[in-house]
Amino acid sequence: MTPVPDVDSRWDGLIVGPSLATLDDTRGYGEVTDGAIAWKDGRLAWVGARVQLPGDEDSLADQVIEADGWITPGLVDCHTHLVFAGDRAREFEMRLEGASYEDIARSGGGILSSVRAVRAASEDDLLRESLPRARALVADGVSTLEIKSGYGLDLDNERKMLRVARRLGEVLGIEVRTTYLAAHALPPEFSGDAEAYIDAVVEWLPVLHGEGLVDAVDAFCEGIGFTPAQTRRVFEAARLLDLPVKLHADQLSDLGGAGLVAAFAGLSADHVEYSSAESVAAMAASGVVAVLLPGAFHVLRETKLPPLEAFRQQGVAMAVATDCNPGTAPLLSLRQAMQLACTHFRLTPEEALRGATVNAAHALGLHDRGVLRVGARADFALWDIRHPSELGYWLGGRLCRGVYAGGRFIG
Repeated sequence: MTPVPDVDSRWDGLIVGPSLATLDDTRGYGEVTDGAIAWKDGRLAWVGARVQLPGDEDSLADQVIEADGWITPGLVDCHTHLVFAGDRAREFEMRLEGASYEDIARSGGGILSSVRAVRAASEDDLLRESLPRARALVADGVSTLEIKSGYGLDLDNERKMLRVARRLGEVLGIEVRTTYLAAHALPPEFSGDAEAYIDAVVEWLPVLHGEGLVDAVDAFCEGIGFTPAQTRRVFEAARLLDLPVKLHADQLSDLGGAGLVAAFAGLSADHVEYSSAESVAAMAASGVVAVLLPGAFHVLRETKLPPLEAFRQQGVAMAVATDCNPGTAPLLSLRQAMQLACTHFRLTPEEALRGATVNAAHALGLHDRGVLRVGARADFALWDIRHPSELGYWLGGRLCRGVYAGGRFIG
């Protein structure tokens, strides 16, 4: 008989009964029926069949919970613009009346309307407005969250956004990864002088990084954003600080953005609807993750699909994220993004789940989560479902019973 662990080696918690989707393999859900999952000091200490537990359940852990349903890794939302003020519902109406994304942006709407709102808001105002959105994501299974700046577009307001992102993580008890996206749009005070603005973006970066506010660097490389040459300048500044890069790449046209990320061994290329075969090959060679953002695709009623089959054939990992933002993706559920990815992009439910867990974690440079494996961070979600495919099937509804981050119940 297996000896009963002493008090010091007892697990902090143990859940028994649910099936497990471990994703701890390259294919399949990694299903374990009538499973058990335990954690200690924020890490998974046991993952497997309940019948194989090394002793009496009550003697193994300080807290033992009997449950049913399914447990998956906690979801990772690897691309959001969640910190903002106000909304852009009127722009939604304008698009339905025939205005294009570019029309709205060039008329002073789009990103610049959010910039005006963010600049007018205090840090506490921004936190108060953003917290319900973050809570909605957590309630639907998210245990790790990426948040970008990019609606401040000056040093003080970019700092304000990044500080709010950090505070959200503290309030919710989750890890928030912050991304510096000052190269998002040209602010009015730099109108007509994008080069001077990029000078400022490069100048602010080491200041904010020195304050512990930046985990990665992003840019909007597009005809209505910044050129590849300007983006390269931002990436070179990031490289000097040993910061990883990612990119809003090839959303509206092919400027070679995904290939540019690959040239800098970046974490991810995001959107990628227009990415070329050459860029896909470069992503595959450099291990760049393709982050699919079906919420924006859906809201903008796009028709140009990302090169999904090329990603599959060349082994480019595909992540799925909400792109939560006030203009083109007012989406507050990563599970809904998974459903949209299945519907619009024809991902399988398994691909969508991997896209919102292990592949999304890798898109943030995180390799300690996204799977249920001994030693991984104890981030997991308990679902009221019969099979994991339901996570990519249901449109809306509340399926998540609870989320744990680092072994702590957070909602």
